[in-house]
Amino acid sequence: MTAGTDAHARAVLDKAAHENFPVAPFFVPRSWRADLMAVYGYARLVDDIGDGDLAPGGRDAELLGLDREQSDDRLAMLDAFEADLLRVFDVSARSGTGPRHPLLLRLRPTVRRCGLTPEPFLGLIEANRQDQRVRRYATYEDLLAYCELSANPVGHLVLGITGTLSPERIRRSDAICTALQIVEHLQDVAEDLARDRIYLPAEDMKRFRVSESDLALATSGASMRALVAYEAERAGDLLNEGTPLVGSVHGRLKLLLAGFVGGGKAALKAVAAAGHDVLPGPPKPTKLSLLREVGATLRREG
Repeated sequence: MTAGTDAHARAVLDKAAHENFPVAPFFVPRSWRADLMAVYGYARLVDDIGDGDLAPGGRDAELLGLDREQSDDRLAMLDAFEADLLRVFDVSARSGTGPRHPLLLRLRPTVRRCGLTPEPFLGLIEANRQDQRVRRYATYEDLLAYCELSANPVGHLVLGITGTLSPERIRRSDAICTALQIVEHLQDVAEDLARDRIYLPAEDMKRFRVSESDLALATSGASMRALVAYEAERAGDLLNEGTPLVGSVHGRLKLLLAGFVGGGKAALKAVAAAGHDVLPGPPKPTKLSLLREVGATLRREG
């Protein structure tokens, strides 16, 4: 990679510092850290493509073999990124015919070292395709189906990287990842509405008498706060369902998974501390509250 493309990739990876949970903390083995960051870079760029948050200038389109104008066509970008992803898995590819994008070049050693399959990566792309077509969710079940694509594959990849895949761990991981996705949706109600997306189930909005216009207010009314509290409780139940995953592993992986669970619980506490008023801006947990929740998770699952 040239210095320019490496810096371009680094700008995406640097976004890890702003997530609710530690992506690749210092205490995990160096090989895991590199692999976790490679997967994070992939997932972050897919979301940036789907959200229209790519760096200006059309550099990503150019790297994927598209022209600058096509950088505004999200579906075309996702198609090109998927084609480049499949080059990562093309074991017959010779030197010079591998992936074009630097983040996929970083991903290739991880895929080969850990024996990862294409399906979780393709799921994340499909979730972002769905974001271009579906902007409202009628039921909670519809939202859970979306999370199957948008969130749960990340947990499968973490378990794959750490060599701990099993059906029961996947089930627990899915509960955690879905919960984390719902928490993020609750934090980002205003931001999502600005993108003409609503991830609050329409049936729940109707039940709590919350209209779309209520989501555009500067602060939440009582009905909106009650709705957010209801969805937050659901996310908390999912986190509790998934938490035994932490107790099923050992060593530094236990601490890493406790970080994911603790990050979700700290974010939920931040939402509650804001009176469930998420409209002024995303309620964010402090580092101290995150550490407290990680510690509490480890004590429960020790």
